[in-house]
Amino acid sequence: MSTNKLLATLFLLSSLDGKISTGDIDSRDTDKDYHKIGGIKDGLQQYYDLEQKTDLVSLNTGRVMAKIGVNTRKNEPKKMIVDFVIIDSKPHLNTKGLIYLTKWVKTLYLVTNNKNHPAFKLKKTINNLEIIYYPKKINFEDLFVKLNKEYKIKRMTIQSGGTLNAELLRKKLIDRISVVVAPCLVGGKSTPTLIDGKCIRKEQELLSIKALKLKECKVLKNSYIHLMYSVIKDTTID
Repeated sequence: MSTNKLLATLFLLSSLDGKISTGDIDSRDTDKDYHKIGGIKDGLQQYYDLEQKTDLVSLNTGRVMAKIGVNTRKNEPKKMIVDFVIIDSKPHLNTKGLIYLTKWVKTLYLVTNNKNHPAFKLKKTINNLEIIYYPKKINFEDLFVKLNKEYKIKRMTIQSGGTLNAELLRKKLIDRISVVVAPCLVGGKSTPTLIDGKCIRKEQELLSIKALKLKECKVLKNSYIHLMYSVIKDTTID
């Protein structure tokens, strides 16, 4: 049984049909595209305002970081007080992206199972880079315990993609859901959603579905909604 005491909140912007992107390629992105669309752009800032109030530790992926352009940015970033936990195996981050992130965030926790990740060459010269390495598959239950016990992280906001969200949810590592629902329908069979991952086919796999308990529902301006749930981690089926 996990001894994890880290409170993890999944916080994302979603369309009404659960899409967290505007398309299934990296050039499509809600941050970029919603600003262009009438009926959506006027209320979008409310999401970013709420984002500023999330935990001071944020979990994301190297793919998302590459998608927002950290590998190619040339400007000197303004230092944040937020720690980033970045899951990156491929890798999606290159040396320039890693250096940019360490200049941008308070501490960068790079989690990988790639022994050739460029982060290893930077570790000796960058003080705020911590590498958490798994020689085989990343063990997320162990990772969350390690973040809590070794690095004293008590609260963390998750803003990763649907596949990783699904894995974390099914491993009972997400405690709360905080979703800002934009007033739009995106569609697209392969467009990423809040929870993707493996489809359920067998009745026994229904145990991987997590029921939610509504804690708060706020109607925001411009037809936006903020939904907050706690996750019921132990699923039962009759």
